[in-house]
Amino acid sequence: MADTAPWVASVLTLFPEMFPGVLGQSLAGRALERGDWCLEVHNIRDQATDRHGSVDDEPFGGGPGMVMRPDIVDSALFEVVNPVDGQRPIIYLTPRGRPLEQARVRDLADGPGVTLLCGRFEGVDQRVLDAWQVEEVSVGDYVLSGGEPAAHILLDAVVRLLPGVIGAAESLSEESFERGLLEYPHYTRPADWTDRQGKERSVPEILTSGHHARIAEWRTEQSEQATRERRPDLWQRYAAKDNEGRK
Repeated sequence: MADTAPWVASVLTLFPEMFPGVLGQSLAGRALERGDWCLEVHNIRDQATDRHGSVDDEPFGGGPGMVMRPDIVDSALFEVVNPVDGQRPIIYLTPRGRPLEQARVRDLADGPGVTLLCGRFEGVDQRVLDAWQVEEVSVGDYVLSGGEPAAHILLDAVVRLLPGVIGAAESLSEESFERGLLEYPHYTRPADWTDRQGKERSVPEILTSGHHARIAEWRTEQSEQATRERRPDLWQRYAAKDNEGRK
């Protein structure tokens, strides 16, 4: 066992059987056995309140797929996050997030650990992410079936930098999104939801208007705003293509 408290990773997922997975092998696996780091896996579905174990619902504003409910995810986070220390960041793995860079990996390795939220379906209701001030992180400009593989990537990148595991870390490569823009925020039932601090958080009115043209316009604006703010490199390429297409 390590002489100091181990680095702790808490993972919230709908598929707990996917862990430790590859993290139980090679360098990360040996470090896990030695106690250099600790892996805690929590099943989000345990917070479901009906007999079917439902954790998702249809997106407001229409569209394909389902969205993970804010009340379910909130309960899962409340069971895991220690409100006293509050030192471990909460990270949601999503293509909409800021790209995972080596500097951030090193910051995480220097801290006490991390809480990872693995989404499925179309993603997680934006309100619970805002309520918990969740950090959104992307492991690359591509789409996965869920956040679990991304969690494996992030944890592998961090664990190999922990003392006694390995000396140097490799750089991450990036590819472009197919559409060239980050995704707009998602919302689902309940339409009015109150967070743990008592603040009421409602779905944007446009999504319940039934006006599909305006909804599409709003979503495009949200995507463009997120891309400009979070990925100026992608935005420059997108704007250049758009201007060229108008010629």
